Amino acid sequence: MFVLLVRYKCKQGCRERYYEAIRENHIDELSRAEEGCIRYEYSFGVAEDELFLTEVWCDAEAIEFHKNSDHFAKLGELKAEYVETTEFMKFSAEQV
Repeated sequence: MFVLLVRYKCKQGCRERYYEAIRENHIDELSRAEEGCIRYEYSFGVAEDELFLTEVWCDAEAIEFHKNSDHFAKLGELKAEYVETTEFMKFSAEQV
């Protein structure tokens, strides 16, 4: 199992617009519906320009499938419009 933690530092004043664009394009729903997706959840950071994404996938193949999806490509387009920087951490995990 893999846990991915993503921190988006959005362009000033764009966090809510970015999150709404994600929802309007059903990126969150489509990602959750993918085989191998255990968790895919956005949350707002304390700073007004932060948006966090927590992803949990059953294996590397599920992540690769996700990265090749149309909605992942759309997320990249939205990031170009609304996000300044992206920090990404990936952990291998074992369910206990």
